[in-house]
Amino acid sequence: MERSETISNSELSLLTGDITELEYDVIVNPANENLQLGGGVAGAIRVKGGEEIQNECDKIGGTYVGGAVLTSAGKLKVKHIIHAVGPKSGEGEEEVKLRNATMNSLLLAEEHDFATIVFPAISTGIFGYPVVKCAEIMLKVIIEYLKRPTKLTKVAICLWSDENYEVFDKQLNLMIK
Repeated sequence: MERSETISNSELSLLTGDITELEYDVIVNPANENLQLGGGVAGAIRVKGGEEIQNECDKIGGTYVGGAVLTSAGKLKVKHIIHAVGPKSGEGEEEVKLRNATMNSLLLAEEHDFATIVFPAISTGIFGYPVVKCAEIMLKVIIEYLKRPTKLTKVAICLWSDENYEVFDKQLNLMIK
């Protein structure tokens, strides 16, 4: 499934599939604070991209919840990876932390002159954050960001399941009316 909307001079897309197979300037890894590439999207990035990504993460050492850092992408098709640390469900201030992780990823992409970026549904896997809330927060941040002057030409959210895609699609419908 795929859907695209024009926001100012940029494209916002929703799609399903494997984020590690996409060809964008940068993909976002839903990271933990220690930047350890364990399971889920992070594990797939480590397996397909190679240990050099984990080695770079180890050199960085970690970042705060809501923060984002940049590494190379190893053997992946993308040029770089932004490791964004989203909140764990129940830890407190999850909405602010997810908003910050999304915004800091966009700012980091812009800082490095990337034109295209693709996100997963941050924190909805092992961190247990509700997909509905994630969709609301991430889409709001991205749409507001794209309404201002930006070098980003395309921002996508790649969802692993059709069910998650439907949640994001429904939320996007509510926001662009």
